[in-house]
Amino acid sequence: MFAPTKTWRRWHRKVNVNLKRYAVASALAASALPSLVMARGHRVDAVPELPLVVDDSAESLTKTAKAVQLLEALGAGAELARARDARNIRKGKGKLRNRRYVGRRGPLVVYAGDGAVSRAFRAIPGVDTASVDRLNLLQLAPGGHIGRLIVWTKGAFERLEALYGAGAGAEAAEKKGYSLPRPIMANADLARLINSDEVQSVVRAPRQGSRKAGLRRNPLKNLGAMVKLNPAAGSAKRAALRASASGKGAARKGRPADARAASKAFLAKMQADHDYLGDDYDVFSSWLGTSE
Repeated sequence: MFAPTKTWRRWHRKVNVNLKRYAVASALAASALPSLVMARGHRVDAVPELPLVVDDSAESLTKTAKAVQLLEALGAGAELARARDARNIRKGKGKLRNRRYVGRRGPLVVYAGDGAVSRAFRAIPGVDTASVDRLNLLQLAPGGHIGRLIVWTKGAFERLEALYGAGAGAEAAEKKGYSLPRPIMANADLARLINSDEVQSVVRAPRQGSRKAGLRRNPLKNLGAMVKLNPAAGSAKRAALRASASGKGAARKGRPADARAASKAFLAKMQADHDYLGDDYDVFSSWLGTSE
């Protein structure tokens, strides 16, 4: 941010409700794909499955030690260690403004009923909690990167159908006239579609013997392309090369003989005209370096 914070700064932007719901649904769908979760940096090698759903008894946890044991039992021990080791003091004056520490994001615990479960997980570095009724896009996709590791309770996971619908055009029970957007393609694997027997059976066979279009060449830089346009360009090019070669040879040999003779005669005439003798004169040839 360029200038200091001002009260009249335009902090918020209006976003359509349907667009925000679409973003949340997309972030939730990405959290169920192991490839996207691993691409975001989460350590899910020991996690049994994604999406990760636990029993509703996890909502009754009140101690941080019990919460850590639960996450380690689910195979998220490496993820907790990653978030714990990345916690450092922020550089600059930001640490004076109620944001002293920075670190990586760990698992997100989503619950249906808060029975002090948020207090049990809030002291664990990198772990966030959220209610399924108030899902925050900044928590589902921190920094705009989808694929966060989410730990669901059973009640929270079952409540998603009532909040967003069951897909395939089914309306959500708690949102009037809302249903999840339908994907344009049922199968997004284009290579598999193109190479399938159904598509290849109706595709026209490649033409035989057709000349393949080559790379277009610039006639001003390519002699072969210029000869195709102007057949006399080859002989003109050879003549120019012969002329340049003869000019370079003459330059190496030096000036013509008559020019050299005229220069010597001019120098001898200057020496003869300026060699005045006497105590008041300097011999021109002496300081010119031609006399012994």
